[in-house]
Amino acid sequence: MEINRVITIILDSAGIGATPDAADFGDVGCHTLGNIAQAVGGLNMPNMEAMGLGNIAILDGVKPQLEPTAAFGKMDEVSAGKDTTAGHWELAGIHINKPFPMYPDGFPPDVMDAFVTQTGRGFLGNYPSSGTVILDKLGEEHIKTGKLIVYTSGDSVFQIAAHEEIVPIDDLYKYCKIAREILRGKHEVSRVIARPFIGEPGNFTRTANRHDYSVVPPEATVLDNLKEAGLMVLGIGKINDIYVGHGITEAISTKSNKDGIDKTIEAIRTHTDKGLIFTNLVDFDAKFGHRNNPQGYADALAEFDQHLPQIMDALNEDDILVLTADHGNDPTYPGTDHTREYVPILVAGDAVQSVNLGVRSTFADLAATIADIFDVKAPPQGETFGVEILGS
Repeated sequence: MEINRVITIILDSAGIGATPDAADFGDVGCHTLGNIAQAVGGLNMPNMEAMGLGNIAILDGVKPQLEPTAAFGKMDEVSAGKDTTAGHWELAGIHINKPFPMYPDGFPPDVMDAFVTQTGRGFLGNYPSSGTVILDKLGEEHIKTGKLIVYTSGDSVFQIAAHEEIVPIDDLYKYCKIAREILRGKHEVSRVIARPFIGEPGNFTRTANRHDYSVVPPEATVLDNLKEAGLMVLGIGKINDIYVGHGITEAISTKSNKDGIDKTIEAIRTHTDKGLIFTNLVDFDAKFGHRNNPQGYADALAEFDQHLPQIMDALNEDDILVLTADHGNDPTYPGTDHTREYVPILVAGDAVQSVNLGVRSTFADLAATIADIFDVKAPPQGETFGVEILGS
């Protein structure tokens, strides 16, 4: 059967166990799904269980299946990083051989002096922190002074937080664009992120007006190749930001996981052109992984699982659904940063054979498979598993 659409949903940060090189990243023993399952007394994911999630790794509450309804396996990461950009680029067929710079001691004076000069605003912070913790520490001073809150993390990011009533959204975006141009060359971080918030001291809340300013991919990805071939590439959630619009034919923004799920279901029903629907559900990472909240993470996984039947019902017989992740973020692990992990992969649809895909040597195997399915130019990296899931 000729496949018309591939719907790929990224459960952002839903890693499934430490990779062989996890020690190099300080992540020995990390296991996002496994450790969450232990922490909460078992995951409630009957639909992904039926697909074969429990066949990939031992997860409390998720039983392995004798006859899973999906092809299942896990993918190892090759790129020199464990952040959003490295993971998504690799999923699209590119390996990063040199890690993006990180700033555990904050950004150097030459960067911050240029930032102050070009924005006309002072700054607070300039150190690694959880996004919610730094608001508690510096939010009140920000409101009094108008100075921008600048911080980073264990990822290669320059984040700017500002209260929406103190700094208008358009101004915050302008400051992020200024920072993006300053942070080139040796200081080219993977992302500059706008982090607007609202509320009063002691009760600050980040809003859905986040915006990411990423680095342009250095090579053509499978998304570019699909677009060049005249096929649809619909990005839902932060997909468009991650790839800086490259290879995207249409973008739809989202406010939450639930909003992303709803918009993905609607897109499956209405965007019938041949090609790729590509969704990122960021709440797993942003709201629960980074905030060391295993129960919240487990609840979000259960919420997604509850909507899986609706997603499957929306598919046509010539569609394929892919569920995977871009890195780990074990909320039970010390610190609040991403973790170096395998990512699960589940592939379902009427045309898909329920086979064990084993351990794939790179995330890029997904990109190679998508290219193979649509008969477009293959990305730089990856080996297809198209024959395994669809037969000859």
